[in-house]
Amino acid sequence: MPKVPVVNMNGEQVGEIELSERVFAAPVREDLMHQVVLSHLAARRSGTHKVKNRSEVSGGGRKPWRQKGTGRARQGSTRAPQWKGGGVVFGPTPRTYELKVNKKVRRQALYSALSSKLDEGKIVVLDNLQLPEAKTKHMAALLQKLQVGRALFVDAERQETAWRSARNIAGLTYVPANAINVYEILRHDQLVLTRDAVAKVEEVFA
Repeated sequence: MPKVPVVNMNGEQVGEIELSERVFAAPVREDLMHQVVLSHLAARRSGTHKVKNRSEVSGGGRKPWRQKGTGRARQGSTRAPQWKGGGVVFGPTPRTYELKVNKKVRRQALYSALSSKLDEGKIVVLDNLQLPEAKTKHMAALLQKLQVGRALFVDAERQETAWRSARNIAGLTYVPANAINVYEILRHDQLVLTRDAVAKVEEVFA
């Protein structure tokens, strides 16, 4: 089982922790991570854009000119697509962009993302997280002591004090353990977990 150092809030090593081999030492499947990231980004699209076709544009109930005898091409409505102000052909309509990914694939992609961070030495395990008050400076000071920059900070449960301290720091995302996902793990340079968060991740996703 892989082992990583455990540090306190001063960045000093206070022990080691064994990580689940299934969760943190799985084969890295880039293809599965790619599928899950695409699905995640697609789900963020609203799909509410809409154009009007010729049946929805107002006006055009009268035939512009008679069928024959004018020398011009026959026309049935001024709201046909070729007319200025007419309907749009094959324009976007409300739809869902959801891409279905099986639960087992999502789970394996999450293992791959966590394992890739471990392989790169980008996982930091924090003994505990106790901030005195909800101040950005406290979280910024902690990150400086841990020597991490753009990071995903994972706690066992969401602490209001920690969340409010982290929300204004560029490049830092604070989430509870049950809310981690492949996209957030991969888009951050480092992964910081509390000791309790490691246990929670292994419990929920193992």
